[in-house]
Amino acid sequence: MKVFFCIIINLLLCFGVSTGTATAQGFTLRQVMSAPFNEGLKAAPTGNRFLWISNSEGKRNLWIAEADKSNRYACRALTHYDQDDGQQLGDTAWLPDGSAIFYTRGGDFEFPEKPTPNPALIPAGVKQQIWLAQTSGSEPTLIAEGHSPAVSPDGLVLAYLLDGQVWTLKLQTRDAKPQQLFHGRGREDSLRWSPDSKALAFVSHREDHSFVGVYAFETNELRYLDPETFLDRQPAWSPDSRKVAFVREPPDTQAPAFGARRTGTPWSIVVADAKTGEGREIWRAGAGPGSVFRNLVAANQIAWAADGLIVFPWEQDGWSHLYSVPIAGGNARLLTPGEFDVEHVAFSPDRSTVVYSSNQQDIDRRHVWEVNVSGGPVRQLTGGDGIEVEPSVTTSNTIAVLRSDARLPIRPAVLREGGRLEDLAPGLIPAGFPAAQLIVPQPVVFSAADGMQIHGQLFLPAPAGEGERHPAIVFFHGGSRRQMLLGWHYMQYYSNAYAENQYLASLGYIVLAVNYRSGIGYGLNFREALNYGATGASEFNDVLGAGLYLRSRADVDGAHIGAWGGSYGGYLTALALSRASDLFAAGVDMHGVHDWNLEMSFAKANYRVDLDQEASKVAWESSPLSTVKGWRSPVLLMQGDDDRNVAFSQTVQLAEGLRDQGTPFEEHVFPDEIHDFLLHRTWVAAYGYEADFFGRYLKLEKPH
Repeated sequence: MKVFFCIIINLLLCFGVSTGTATAQGFTLRQVMSAPFNEGLKAAPTGNRFLWISNSEGKRNLWIAEADKSNRYACRALTHYDQDDGQQLGDTAWLPDGSAIFYTRGGDFEFPEKPTPNPALIPAGVKQQIWLAQTSGSEPTLIAEGHSPAVSPDGLVLAYLLDGQVWTLKLQTRDAKPQQLFHGRGREDSLRWSPDSKALAFVSHREDHSFVGVYAFETNELRYLDPETFLDRQPAWSPDSRKVAFVREPPDTQAPAFGARRTGTPWSIVVADAKTGEGREIWRAGAGPGSVFRNLVAANQIAWAADGLIVFPWEQDGWSHLYSVPIAGGNARLLTPGEFDVEHVAFSPDRSTVVYSSNQQDIDRRHVWEVNVSGGPVRQLTGGDGIEVEPSVTTSNTIAVLRSDARLPIRPAVLREGGRLEDLAPGLIPAGFPAAQLIVPQPVVFSAADGMQIHGQLFLPAPAGEGERHPAIVFFHGGSRRQMLLGWHYMQYYSNAYAENQYLASLGYIVLAVNYRSGIGYGLNFREALNYGATGASEFNDVLGAGLYLRSRADVDGAHIGAWGGSYGGYLTALALSRASDLFAAGVDMHGVHDWNLEMSFAKANYRVDLDQEASKVAWESSPLSTVKGWRSPVLLMQGDDDRNVAFSQTVQLAEGLRDQGTPFEEHVFPDEIHDFLLHRTWVAAYGYEADFFGRYLKLEKPH
């Protein structure tokens, strides 16, 4: 019996049955997912230091890099969590003197109002808590339950959120206890201290409207700024602490939850007096493109810059760009002209220069640029075949970024003379990480079924023998407001997906990652594609085009094309299988949407199918379940049952429909996992199941 057991285990290891240990081209799934994912790069308020968060196989920790007198950096971990326990780490906030860092551990950062997830099934349960880590290296100190710590500029008071309310803690008072700052009717967030530390701005969400509020500490007064029936948000203080600028958006209760919204009632920028609450509009978007506000990938959407200017994003020309407008009002000045989208934004210490990432001159990558807030020529800071995002600037004007390329995942690096990037912590990449064996994806453009040109990245197995035909797999990202790149992604979900695509290619598949319509990176009209999602599923044209493109290639075995994706990508995978089982032979659907009416009811508390029967009918016809009778290809379904983005009943209903008609399917459910799996081992298991499933249904020879 013992000998037989050993033989079985060795066969599993050889053939890679969901263990993540199968070798192909010399590396395993576990190896290609072993490098840490780094995020949250943030410069210190003093000195030449940076912090970031590193997630190494589920063990999330805070790291810091410090420069010596010769401007050489040394890095070290400030926390030492050593378990893959599913507890997120983030919300970092420096003390003003740079001596310590507050951070949040635990909870769901996307839905902080919901119960703390516990995918590791810890019997005692888990909590969302704020901790303090000293840069000297002593053990972190528990501060309080809550999240989103914000330290006053004088370093005397910590403000934070708990159960949607604002709490404070005096930092210089011995035995001080947390206190609720005020009792607000709304759900509060977006804490912003005034530069003089005498007031705290915040946003109060009240279902169909929101206010920007200010609490004054000296007078114990609470005031809402120019309250009207709008969605007011993104407060930004003036340097003299007298005024607050904020974004004002008209609510659009008729807009589809998952459909094109190219225009609307124009949004505006309001500046209000912090003491009286009186506000005035200083700028308003024009009608047409840009009338609907478009977020940057940034914590602060508008910023008070030098020379009395407000810097903000706008899509007037159909692309996400930066503009500036005088605080007194007037015409907006375009700072970043061209056919590209701006993403991450940072400012120089004197607020005269804005540093940003974009896909300027490199549509499927990201690089870093800078421009004066008053206008003038832009200057490129990074370039080449890599990807650079999330710039951060120290008080001495040193710039650091997060960088990646086709072979090495996202990691912190400092910008040196001549645009040279120097990794801050190269030792974080494990010795067994198979960087040299990874494929450099190729950019491709193919025609959708309706003729639209669609970008993608093609992973070709290496080496590919002349005349050899491979099974192929199409990958659809989620979002749908995402763009896959020619290298490792700056979001962890898609960094993991990139690792899986590399692994599948190493197993001999040709993999095509598709940047379908309604994604980002290609302008407003592409993102707000007509009839997309619940209003017509126009992305199916891209799904069909991707399959036909692969079938047309001489190196693809056209009878063995699969599809996979998560979330919105799961939706498109389900569409592919329900509408084109003759083209797609198998699929892996991770937490996908299968009934748009169910999803909109899950996402919007006030959504009712009977209010607009025509829209509900179109939403149903845009759903995979409406065409499930044509679904013949086998599918693997996977989802965590604590999913807060896509109702778990989406998978339950699809499984029931497939079961009733005899369509072959397999399923793996991850108890207490959320949408973006919190456990590293869940990702490895899910991707192992996927590789095994495709190996059986796409007739790929097992690797030896």
